[in-house]
Amino acid sequence: MSSSTNPNPEDRPVRAYLLKKLCSDDEGLFALGVSIARVVQMADSDDQGTQSLAYHVLSDVALTQKILRLANTPQYRQASGAPVTTISHAISLLGFDNVKTTALAMLLVDTLSNSKHAQSVRVELEAALCASLVGRELARYSPYQKAEEAAIGALFKNLGPLLIASREHERFREINALIAAGQHSQAQASQMILGSTYDTLTAAVLREWKIPDVIVRSLVPLPAGTLRPPPDRNEWVRQVVTFGMEAARALTRAGGASADDVRMLHQRFGNALGLEREQVTKVLTGARSSMDALLNSMQMDGSSGGVASEPGDPYAETGGAGAAGTLPSVLALASLDAGAQEGAYPSGKPYDAREQLLAGVQELTEMRVQGKARVNELIQQVLETLYRSMGFRFATVCLKDTKAGQFRARISLGDRSGPRQEGFVFPLQGKDLFHLALDNDADLMIADASAPKIRDLLPQWHLDLLPDTRSFIVLPLVVQGVQLGLFYADRSQPAPEGVPPDETSLIRALKAQVLAALSP
Repeated sequence: MSSSTNPNPEDRPVRAYLLKKLCSDDEGLFALGVSIARVVQMADSDDQGTQSLAYHVLSDVALTQKILRLANTPQYRQASGAPVTTISHAISLLGFDNVKTTALAMLLVDTLSNSKHAQSVRVELEAALCASLVGRELARYSPYQKAEEAAIGALFKNLGPLLIASREHERFREINALIAAGQHSQAQASQMILGSTYDTLTAAVLREWKIPDVIVRSLVPLPAGTLRPPPDRNEWVRQVVTFGMEAARALTRAGGASADDVRMLHQRFGNALGLEREQVTKVLTGARSSMDALLNSMQMDGSSGGVASEPGDPYAETGGAGAAGTLPSVLALASLDAGAQEGAYPSGKPYDAREQLLAGVQELTEMRVQGKARVNELIQQVLETLYRSMGFRFATVCLKDTKAGQFRARISLGDRSGPRQEGFVFPLQGKDLFHLALDNDADLMIADASAPKIRDLLPQWHLDLLPDTRSFIVLPLVVQGVQLGLFYADRSQPAPEGVPPDETSLIRALKAQVLAALSP
């Protein structure tokens, strides 16, 4: 029986029901779609794109942990061995597109992996993740710039089976039973059971999620047999997406991809994508290694799959990158889930603030010594280190705008950072707490902002913008007497535990890195 591109009218209610179910608030997938659309739309055009991605990752503690774990796996770890403790540095090390696609993958995992049909979902999740990694490996051979859509499209190629496995498992089993009987393709079986193919369902869900058409179109099935070279970039992405999914099915099988799998992939895609058979093997091996690192960062056990090598194969796999050892103890600050100092004071300040600050200072020093960071990147990393290590709910850096005659917040993190950043503006001259800190170049650590003497020094704009602030810090940026701006960070709870001298020294060391970069 062949699949139909125009299903019978009686099938439409089934598809409508499925689409409603798979995009509803009740299933938790509406929020997933909103988050995925937001990440997909982030463009790596300038610093703003990197900042937006960093803010999105930091807004989710679990996602932050996983990205940092990935950056600290042997595959990506710096030659110096210095730990990666900030998302900004992780983006710099892994690459914007890599972190973006990884964040999308982790959103899928976090939303769908808790299904009661965990084993079926895991199989489909691993296929989706592996397909995306194959797409990323193939991008190395791309004749086109910015081949990011290939990795994202490959990740979504398996969305239909993944959603049905998670939310309509009985239908998922029926489809697989038809395929296993050997008389129906996946498209035919899904058409019979769902009233639409998996690909059609995937496209409908992605359109509901407002994913760009260029990605949705990349999921359109390709004809069988050997493919011709793509005439344009869109067709290249489409071929890579399909290659990724077919390769992923081979890689995630027990025993991994065989030499026959390599030959079949080369026969079907080699001429179209300009790949020699050795390059196909290299792509699969690279994807398998990246898969091990990714599963390790997600705290999921990697499968035993790999790439079967022919005699004399120069690309024979020697072991997964993520399989080696555990993270060193200093990375308790990166994973946020280990060590005797786990937990925080009622204010939100972590018990291991000193260790986190120390690692942040070491990381920033390493970056400056190696000349790898621009001033904006240093400022953002200092802000992120302060925000995470001290448990603040809102943090910003405020810089002088000479033309406007104001100090204005430029980069912010934390709760409601957008509107709070817009309102964090004050004049160059004044007699309130902020101007006193700037005029005296004094670092302020306020444990209780409700104390009458402190409250009397707070300007009205701050009282209006952040009325529930109960503790905060102000770190002026003054170079040779010139007031350039300040760091500000606060909590909605008082912090009677204060900031001991060793933490104060480390906070000043962080600020010193920025001052050194700003000095003429």
